[in-house]
Amino acid sequence: MTPRILLADDEPLLRAELRELLAALWPEAQLLPDAADGFAALRLARELAPDVAFLDIRMPGLDGLQLAATFGSRTHVVFVTAYNEHALAAFEQGAHDYLLKPVDAARLARTVERLRQRLLLPPPDLRRIAAGVRAASAAPAADQAPSWIQASVGQAVYFIDLADILYFVAEDKYTRVVTAGLEAHIRTPLKELAETLEGAGFWQVHRSYVVAVKRIAAAVRDGDNAMWLTLRGHGARLPVSQRFQHRFRTM
Repeated sequence: MTPRILLADDEPLLRAELRELLAALWPEAQLLPDAADGFAALRLARELAPDVAFLDIRMPGLDGLQLAATFGSRTHVVFVTAYNEHALAAFEQGAHDYLLKPVDAARLARTVERLRQRLLLPPPDLRRIAAGVRAASAAPAADQAPSWIQASVGQAVYFIDLADILYFVAEDKYTRVVTAGLEAHIRTPLKELAETLEGAGFWQVHRSYVVAVKRIAAAVRDGDNAMWLTLRGHGARLPVSQRFQHRFRTM
């Protein structure tokens, strides 16, 4: 059997180290493209159906516990964490294994040996396990939004604080991220962003726009009764579709 392995962690150096160690310890395994956040990991998992996933418990977008719940009984999971209490809770609730950061090569070797044996059996249903882990651990709540995102401009990747973002706009296969001094792109669909960031002070106001509420200066109707938003300290004028105009009724 050639197991397919997915690595998901928001630390590039850790992903690179884990990939190098796994290549040496499990040479027959196929290392899939890795992911820097939970949304990217979910898309890769749906496209490539990994047999094994190493998941960071804390990362932007979906965390490792949320991801594990989406796998059901299709994938063997190893949680990777810097938080000992989370790892112990996951282990005690029945997760296959865990690794503490920084990853220890000897511990990883033992994990690989256990996984070789477990691949002969179907994975357990991780929805129940993930629910138990979340209840037992101090991992972020399911609806907690990330505090920053990674976005690209050409070949450069920027780490953007969520507090600096004015709005997001859907563009073809990408989503554009707009701050006061930067415009960059991410692959996360606008619909997923809207659901994740609702509790972090962002509103979807149009099928193509999600805006930071604190940046809105006014909602104004024009002569055709269309509604537009103006932003504080920025010249953008954003449309508000009929579906979302209820958000701007006066109190």
